[in-house]
Amino acid sequence: MNLEFERKLTIPMETKAMYPVTPDLVPVVRERAEALRRIFEGEDDRLLLIVGPCSADRVDSVMEYLERLSRLREQVKDRIFLVPRLFTNKPRTSGDGYMGLVHQPDSTGRPDPYKGIIAVRELHLRALRETGFTCADEMLYPENHRYLDDLLAYVSVGARSVEDQQHRLTASGLGIPVGMKNPLSGDLRVVMNAIHSAQTGHTFIYRGWAVHSQGNPHAHAILRGSRAGDGRSRANYHYEDLRRLLDLYQEFGHQNPSVLIDANHDNSGKDPFQQPRILREVLHSCRIDPELGRLVKGFLMESYLEDGCQPVGGGVYGRSITDPCLGWEKTERLILDLADA
Repeated sequence: MNLEFERKLTIPMETKAMYPVTPDLVPVVRERAEALRRIFEGEDDRLLLIVGPCSADRVDSVMEYLERLSRLREQVKDRIFLVPRLFTNKPRTSGDGYMGLVHQPDSTGRPDPYKGIIAVRELHLRALRETGFTCADEMLYPENHRYLDDLLAYVSVGARSVEDQQHRLTASGLGIPVGMKNPLSGDLRVVMNAIHSAQTGHTFIYRGWAVHSQGNPHAHAILRGSRAGDGRSRANYHYEDLRRLLDLYQEFGHQNPSVLIDANHDNSGKDPFQQPRILREVLHSCRIDPELGRLVKGFLMESYLEDGCQPVGGGVYGRSITDPCLGWEKTERLILDLADA
């Protein structure tokens, strides 16, 4: 094999022992999990907003963002349920570039997955301990979920992973909501098949074990736009797109039909300043069509301390080094407006 084995990584049990969820934090995790269950089962009509940096690239600026979001939470908690977007893996279309905190705990240094796994666990634990937030992360590597399974509120499966069998099988064994993004092609039947697989019990191989899953009744769709053959972005958050998705849900008969709208990526053409407009258009569709109002549970947004993006090592504190994000002031104003709508 053309592989160089550098070092044995810590196993989840060891990492959890080093950075445990203390007994006082267990009820916080449980209460937030119950709140999300109620949202996806239609018992709580609050808007779910998963918001934060495109990639959680450095601990200090991410924690400052979460502290600001925590203060804002108290003002909007009756209308909006906030889940920080703490994405520590960064999938790359070409394979080049910064791949996230789990690979590079120092974005300008050499990759170190051993330190990265510990850094990711420590960051999610700090978020819980210091702000009371359980967060969302992307399941880029299904076998890594065990490092965070006692901390996470929400998991997404990305557009490049949604057709992968191991992602679908692992999602079927998770006890938290899992969002299945539409693939880059935009084929919504791929999403429906992924949800079906995730909501069904399976026997499969996971981390060297034969395991059996019970199925995840809260697996659901994420619409993130698509990419045409000519490379141009195609949005799929419009009224007609939502009705199409609802028709597919009725055809497939999945449990708890739900969708989150990813307001950035190909829905915005990676223009983060379009995100407020996209949210308002979707909410208008929900107001004029009660069936869509029950289907749409919320949004994913990319937001950081500063507008835009910069190269790795760019030096601007709180500005994304991956996809461009909406800055904090605009984000705060948007969330307050949504709560008052």
